[in-house]
Amino acid sequence: MKITIIHGQSHKGSTYHIAKMLSAKIGGDVTEFFLPRDFNSFCTGCTSCFEKSEKLCPHYKELEPLTKAIDNADVIILASPVYVYHAAGAMKVFLDHYGYRWMVHRPEEKMFSKQAVCISTAAGAGMKSTNKDMADSMFFWGIGKTYKYGVAVMEISWDRVKDKIKARIDKRTSALAVKIQKKQNHIKPAFKTKIFFNIMRIAQKNGFNKADADYWRKKGWTGKKRPWKQ
Repeated sequence: MKITIIHGQSHKGSTYHIAKMLSAKIGGDVTEFFLPRDFNSFCTGCTSCFEKSEKLCPHYKELEPLTKAIDNADVIILASPVYVYHAAGAMKVFLDHYGYRWMVHRPEEKMFSKQAVCISTAAGAGMKSTNKDMADSMFFWGIGKTYKYGVAVMEISWDRVKDKIKARIDKRTSALAVKIQKKQNHIKPAFKTKIFFNIMRIAQKNGFNKADADYWRKKGWTGKKRPWKQ
């Protein structure tokens, strides 16, 4: 199994250790990136990716290694500590660049057969809203199955996290890894994803813009073809 981890921070804290723990239990080849070290460019709002091509994004080449790793992965892990009740700014900056891949525009068909995990930690609270920040993109990308795991570690350093909490994390990540392993090669998008895709399919018959409309027609999605039925 191929796993790509996008760390929403460059330090190796609790979120990092949990993501690494989970990936080791899933097993396979792991590719990981650290934000903002490996990508730190803000979206300029030029709309070139929407209206023409993502290759015209001024940060396309810089982002390309991360995009290729995501596309090649069976499992995508997005890991962010809680920053003021939301995902780290570096994670938001990264996800901003994939607006063109949302189902409303030009979703990548590989996403519909992938699994994703959104992981967040905090000394106190905010994991639900942080995971939602990341999971929203996973839904609109068309990811087949997304899991969310948030945990209050009650510390700011992984070394100081109590053994009892680490034991719970170990148990939960083990159970999650088993679920992911069992689902591999058996991923089908949720009903909600299919409904949203079909709404976009109807809309794309006329098209929001030429780049999107041409893409959907080329894929055959405005007809009977679907990205989850290869």
